[in-house]
Amino acid sequence: MCSRFELNTAPDELARRFGFEFMAVPNQSEFRPTDLALVITAEGPRMMGWGLSVDWDSKPIINARAEMLRTKKTFRPFLETRCIVPATAYFEWRKDGAARHKNRIHLEGGTLFAFAGLTNGERFTIITCPPAAAIATIHNRMPVILEQQAEGQWINSETSFEAVSGGLIPYREKTIAAQEDAPPPILQADLFD
Repeated sequence: MCSRFELNTAPDELARRFGFEFMAVPNQSEFRPTDLALVITAEGPRMMGWGLSVDWDSKPIINARAEMLRTKKTFRPFLETRCIVPATAYFEWRKDGAARHKNRIHLEGGTLFAFAGLTNGERFTIITCPPAAAIATIHNRMPVILEQQAEGQWINSETSFEAVSGGLIPYREKTIAAQEDAPPPILQADLFD
């Protein structure tokens, strides 16, 4: 699941891309659960904490499976309070036996994009779906990256969840690329000392 993402872009580019007044937004190479991050709702941009608080778990709910949104009582109250989360990349770990390899996943060309999310007004969660074919070997889920023309409808409070839920699918508008961190070098003692 998506547990880290990045937003590295100039504030004026963010404002231009998502259509809001300039505001100071922290560039972060890695947003982690509970961090404050930029979220855009029907009312405009604001900073919110990542992860919905629930009384049955001490950890915040950072992801919500698209196929379970209607059936899970945790998410049903927020189906009409949707948000988008701007990003330039997200991170996923590929398992290889006991080893885990960190991958930075982004759109080709470094394009800004937006995750589909739900919010309670103070905190948000990112919706996930099965992966796009290009990254299926890395992980069995990915965050829903909305097509740019669908972003406005997703956050429109007058549009029902039923009307926009068809967009909760693996991303296919542009090419998705992944860069895997090189494994650390294996340090071996000098055998001839």
